[in-house]
Amino acid sequence: MDALSLAVAANLPVILWGSPGTGKTSAVLALGERLGLPVEVVVGSIREPSDFAGLPVLRDGRTWFAPPRWAERLASAGSGILFLDELTTAPPAVQAAMLRVVLERTVGDLTLPPSVRIVAAANPPEQAADGWDLSAPLANRLIHLDWKVSAASVAEGFTGGFAAPSAPDLVLGAGEIGRARALVGAFLRVRPELVLAVPEGAGRAWPSPRTWELAATALACTSPTALASTSALACTSATVLRTGPAHASAPSPASGASETDTPFGATPARTSRTSALSGSAHASGTGVAEGGGFGVGPAEAERVRAELVVGAVGEAAGFELLSWLRDLDLPDPETLLADPTAPLPDRVDRVHAVLGSVVAHVAADGGADSWQRAWALIARVARRTPDVAASAARSLAARRPHGATLPSTVLDLAPILRSAGLMP
Repeated sequence: MDALSLAVAANLPVILWGSPGTGKTSAVLALGERLGLPVEVVVGSIREPSDFAGLPVLRDGRTWFAPPRWAERLASAGSGILFLDELTTAPPAVQAAMLRVVLERTVGDLTLPPSVRIVAAANPPEQAADGWDLSAPLANRLIHLDWKVSAASVAEGFTGGFAAPSAPDLVLGAGEIGRARALVGAFLRVRPELVLAVPEGAGRAWPSPRTWELAATALACTSPTALASTSALACTSATVLRTGPAHASAPSPASGASETDTPFGATPARTSRTSALSGSAHASGTGVAEGGGFGVGPAEAERVRAELVVGAVGEAAGFELLSWLRDLDLPDPETLLADPTAPLPDRVDRVHAVLGSVVAHVAADGGADSWQRAWALIARVARRTPDVAASAARSLAARRPHGATLPSTVLDLAPILRSAGLMP
């Protein structure tokens, strides 16, 4: 459950893949209850495209694409979980209508609040009732997690009760997102063929600019700083949502829950322990800690990071990024800004990553002093790799704080700045 819980906390759209009867639905309902979020369960096989695209009606002499009741309830609550259950039972026309819902949270002419999470569950098409493959465009909007159960965890659940899922409190700042995006950007500079790899047929996760953005958010959410700062439920980018049991005004679970069944005859709040997994690299998690608390050590954090990154961009691209990150060993941005003589990496991809991390740090800091000192670092890089310095200079110039003056080192960078289009 760790990867699922972090994905929901970070507002990353996620899909759970697993066999029927293994507790996917019940775990999502229990997670919503634990977070104090209403859950709207929508099953694609009993829906029409108009349930997502809106039903055209006349209102005040104009056509209005009226949203269904489940969307109105989520909009009224202000937050919640939209649970698209049995997704592979949705025919292609319904899947096509879901595209804007998953990506933009738009249902007809209604836009759901940004704090509404998107969670889906699906059986493999060959195990689903009248199953359909998931279309490539819809698959590209989701992080894919495998949901596997072990006999030991099910037996333990029957004996001692199925524990409620963890509810991580995560603070995700702009600096964490910026540094993660810089790392992904530096990686794609050396592996440009991985920017986009559209599958020939139906599939699961595959790399595109959209899913690399999901991977960057996953990296930020699983950084040591983010996992160590657990005081509020986080959203994407720099927006922090204050939701959860202590601050939620929405009722707990699950409008629409009648469309599902609860496996093993248990209540939703007691079923998530059936998610204990075998530990594969892209599984959804190993269950929650005793007592329902959320806490992961370094090894667990590394596993969850791998699950989310691979679930976003696929195994080949995801494992290559993770391997590249393990070999980086980058200096701390604060050290580089404080010490003009601090050593820099030799490899060009590492220099890209360093400068991107420094620019993200400066942007999050927002101070004129750090912005000015960053130019000295760019000047050092410009003597060796002018093209790398030009890219960083463009990003740094766009983040100039109010009242900051250009340091004298900028004059030495005039040729670089001209090549970057920053000087006439």
